[in-house]
Amino acid sequence: MDEHLATKIVDHLTFIYGAEAAGRTAVSLLAKLADFRAAHPELGGETAVPRVSERDTILITYGDMVREPDKAPLHSLHHFLRRHVGGLISTVHLLPFYPYSSDDGFSVIDYRAVDPALGSWADVARLGQDYRLMLDAVINHISAESDWFQGFLRHEAPFRDFFTVVEPGTDLTAVFRPRALPLLHEVETAVGPRHVWTTFSADQIDLNYASPDLLLAVIDTLLFYVAQGADFIRLDAIAFIWKEIGTNCLHRPETHRIIQLLRSVLDAVAPRVALITETNVPHQDNIAYFGDGTNEAQMVYNFSLPPLTLHAFHTDQAETLARWAATLATPSPQTTFFNFLASHDGIGLTPARGILSETAVT
Repeated sequence: MDEHLATKIVDHLTFIYGAEAAGRTAVSLLAKLADFRAAHPELGGETAVPRVSERDTILITYGDMVREPDKAPLHSLHHFLRRHVGGLISTVHLLPFYPYSSDDGFSVIDYRAVDPALGSWADVARLGQDYRLMLDAVINHISAESDWFQGFLRHEAPFRDFFTVVEPGTDLTAVFRPRALPLLHEVETAVGPRHVWTTFSADQIDLNYASPDLLLAVIDTLLFYVAQGADFIRLDAIAFIWKEIGTNCLHRPETHRIIQLLRSVLDAVAPRVALITETNVPHQDNIAYFGDGTNEAQMVYNFSLPPLTLHAFHTDQAETLARWAATLATPSPQTTFFNFLASHDGIGLTPARGILSETAVT
């Protein structure tokens, strides 16, 4: 591995965990990366720049949007695209197609499996022969039915450290809440009741990135996606991953540093794979995930574009949209905005805050 990248990986781990834990973790991680490079030499080499341009169109779809009798939906999707769409799109973003327990796929039971109701990894691979693939990494949380969480309930190593446990009565009023649901849920474990952190629902248990073992397990997952043909990896709800009591637990410095670590990992073993961050937040917070233009996400969702476009239609004037668009700039040629007008989550208004007046977004 390039010595400069190895040094950066150690620096990131030291920032996150301190020197002692970073040293142990770096040994494991660098060995994983050496093994991955040896197993997948074809993924190395120079990065193709630019990865995307204004000529690219990316289709976002659930795995079961096209169905035929007695055929796997992923197979039918591929057949439909080849027959009716062809080269009009360059990339397919497959929303989570893993086994799940709730939230339309975003409560993943097994990161490494394809939901058998949708097809198999072979179906995904065939789709990747004709289109570039964007795969979801739903790594802020995991299903309560997952093996990881079931291991936590049994108090087994390493899973007992994979989730954030908070003592009842802890002051969590500063924490930003994206949903009007309880932040903590009580569960019964082999060592008694525990209150676990659940940003989105009782079935979506937040992962504990304060555990180096958890971070290594997540990196293993991302490398698995790369090996399965991912050209882009979408980091779902990534702004929430680092918990620090007394803060809003959003956009923490450790969060950005973890993304920088993931970028360094991919640069080391698969530099043609790009990260895209999903942070449905005000514009300035959103574009912070570009980092310095070379060290975090190559792409960020242009979340302010959909509500500003809708506002332009609603008010019959495009001055605000045009004025905002004139300010758009990326920090380097390695980065670009992921422009879209709606997604599986609809159109969020929060990204228009600071651009439109409060009355315009309420």
